[in-house]
Amino acid sequence: MNALYKFYCRCYQKVMYVAECLLPWRVPEQISGEGSLKLLPDFAKKKGFKSALLVTDETLMKLGMADPIIEGFKAEGLGITVFDKVVPNPTITNIEDGLKLYKANNCDVIIALGGGSAMDCAKGIGARVARPNKPVPKMKGVLKVMRKLPPLVAIPTTSGTGSEATLAAVISNPETHEKYPINDPVLIPHYAVMDPLLTVGLPKHITSTTGMDALTHAVEAYIGSENTKNTKKYAIEATQLIFKYLKRAYDNGQDIEARNQMQKASLLAGMAFTRAYVGYVHAMAHTLGGFYGVPHGLANAVILPHVIEAYGEKAYKKLAQLADAVGIEGKTVAEKAKAFIQAIRDMNAYMDIPEKIEGKWTIKDEDIPTMVKRALKEGNPLYPVPEIWGYEEMYAMFQKIK
Repeated sequence: MNALYKFYCRCYQKVMYVAECLLPWRVPEQISGEGSLKLLPDFAKKKGFKSALLVTDETLMKLGMADPIIEGFKAEGLGITVFDKVVPNPTITNIEDGLKLYKANNCDVIIALGGGSAMDCAKGIGARVARPNKPVPKMKGVLKVMRKLPPLVAIPTTSGTGSEATLAAVISNPETHEKYPINDPVLIPHYAVMDPLLTVGLPKHITSTTGMDALTHAVEAYIGSENTKNTKKYAIEATQLIFKYLKRAYDNGQDIEARNQMQKASLLAGMAFTRAYVGYVHAMAHTLGGFYGVPHGLANAVILPHVIEAYGEKAYKKLAQLADAVGIEGKTVAEKAKAFIQAIRDMNAYMDIPEKIEGKWTIKDEDIPTMVKRALKEGNPLYPVPEIWGYEEMYAMFQKIK
């Protein structure tokens, strides 16, 4: 890659790092603990909210997971409108449909119930409320919203995306096969309901892939070059919790302690990467999601060990520090780093996560050049990765995971 372009990327990242100190960062106010979902209606009334838009999906509605919210709001004399058409990779149309309901019912708060898709859709709706004359594609990238959103409540039903604490909303365009993030601190939810009971019924494959999604957030945030004292702390603690509790949650979905700690890990990892950013793992995963609908957590889990291994010595020091944090031993920095990468592979294997993207998500050779360009467009110059890649490195990585 052109050395001048690499220099430009690093300069861009340094400017962003300095500029971020001036941005309105916040940590969501939390309602947490077993059964905390039932506390939301009274909490909403005390906050002065009158009418909520509940953003979720049809599956969660059928399972009755939204019932305590709906019944509680009605009991408190508050209005609530349900938008349950969220799709796995929320689209522009998805957001616009939700926006119409928000306006038609004079809502003054948005509640997202679900995984990352529900929260991304809710954030997108909020952004459109804040920016009524700005279409979603025009908000793609960094700091394109910059207006106060209506109050946003995030209620995660998985432990992985960290969306309840992040500045990002990932949107899909089915017509162009694009999947891109909107990044703006105003998208950070104002409130988060962290109830481990909502994750007890998760299938094993969702527990595993969302858990590895959280680990990817923590690792990519930590090995990047835009950390703060707090993001380092969040990333390390999240990594420690995931190594300790993910297998427990996977083996026994009824393990409340494991479920509770994985929720905490997801939140911490989200708080880490929303300020320190992610890296090429995410850039590739978003592209695979846009092209083939590969679930984001699965894509991250598969790609993570390949990418951090490819960084080589540029990432060894920080990977070794993460190894120390989780008790992985080695005589040298390189040994520790490699052992940490192997531990991730071992965790994937334990939970039946494949080493490559396979099955119904076959990567087509003819799609790779376009995917490479889109992944690089997302990653460069924004993501503060250990090593800046160009076309050849990214092309080789797509080949490696197919």
